[in-house]
This record gives sequence, structure tokens and C-alpha cells, in this order.
Amino acid sequence: MDAGTEQAEGQTRRRRTPGSPAPSAPARGRPRSEAVEQAIIEGVIELLEQGVPLTELSIERIARTAGVGKATIYRRWSGKEALFVDVVASIEEPDSELPGISMRDDLVRILEHMRRRGLSMRTSALLHNVLAQMKTLPRLWDAYHELVVEPRRRATHDVVRRGVADGELPAGTDVEFAADLFTGPMLLRTVMRSDAPLAEDLAERIVDTVLAGLRPPSSHSSPCGD
Repeated sequence: MDAGTEQAEGQTRRRRTPGSPAPSAPARGRPRSEAVEQAIIEGVIELLEQGVPLTELSIERIARTAGVGKATIYRRWSGKEALFVDVVASIEEPDSELPGISMRDDLVRILEHMRRRGLSMRTSALLHNVLAQMKTLPRLWDAYHELVVEPRRRATHDVVRRGVADGELPAGTDVEFAADLFTGPMLLRTVMRSDAPLAEDLAERIVDTVLAGLRPPSSHSSPCGD
């Protein structure tokens, strides 16, 4: 590896919120080498595939496997927690870009991402194993929530909030509660019920069902009992 690559500027990576624009390149310094970052992530995955537990993955061992120096890793990640979060992100289904045309379409995309992630959890022994280990490591689990779960949750809130502003949902709708109504059924099927079917149209069915419940009845509807 040449000296220029070793001296590339780095910092802890942050996952983008679904639908947000890609971060602009830094104004100064040389760009980080994506090839180097990928080699480091693949080095971690290689060790995990060999059965090495997360608790035994030292920065020194990762650097040796990836063929880089420890300083190269620390220039890109603040520590193992941030690195491991990016490793999991590389295994998971990539976040979907949100077109922002309608609340319904964006919600369907968010839930479809969750559905596909659920399918990956069922088919990827590596992803399932890593996430199970992360849950036993509080600092790592907290980092995963901060860098991955919370941005996705905020993205859903933003979509619902925009739907209220655009009149797709009634004014005064409880944004957080409504967001939970949309994501809850998908989380139940992908996390709590590993044997539940994940049909291709599940995201659309959930969104349309919840929307029908949140929207006021048509002014042409007859009162109950008539």
C-alpha cells in the first residue's frame, strides 16, 4: 500500500438516512480509499466466517488480516464498535432511496426494505450470528442503534410528518404513534415471528391498511346504524 493511501483522511462513518443525499466530498485533504475500507470490512467478515467471536476481534488482528496498519483503521473508525456497525451494514440489504413524491410510496419502500432485511436474516447465517452477538455487547448494540436504527426511525417519522403537512393524513396526527403503526406489523413478522410469511406485497398491504384506519371516513359515508 502506498504512502498516499496510508495518509488518507478518515473519520467514523455514519450511515445515511434513507432518501437523504450523499454527503459531499471533504473540501481539503485526499479522499479516503474505498478499496482500503472494503479490504478492512472484508477482513472482519473473513474472521467472522472463520468463527472468531466479535469479542476476540482486536484492531491488531483485523489490520493483519486486511493487510493494513492499525492507524489506517483508526483514521476511518473511532473504534471497533463503529467498524462492526459498518460491517453489519455491508451484509444487510442497502437502504432504499426515497423519491419523496408521496408519503404512501415512501412508506412502502421503507417497509419493503424491512421485509427484505427479514428475508436476509432468515437466509444469512453470518448476519444472524453477528446480530445475535451484538445484542450481548451493550456498547456495540448502542452504537448500532445510534448509527443505523435511529436514522431509519427518524426517516419514517419525517415521511409521516410530511404526509400530515401535505394533507395525506389528518392534521393533528400523532406522528410517532402513526409511524409505529406502519412499522410495527413488519417488525413483528421479521423479528418476533421468524416463521411468519413475508409475501412480496406485504409492505403495500400494511401501508394501505394503516392508511385506511388513520384517514377520516368519507363525508359521503353513512353513519353506522342507518
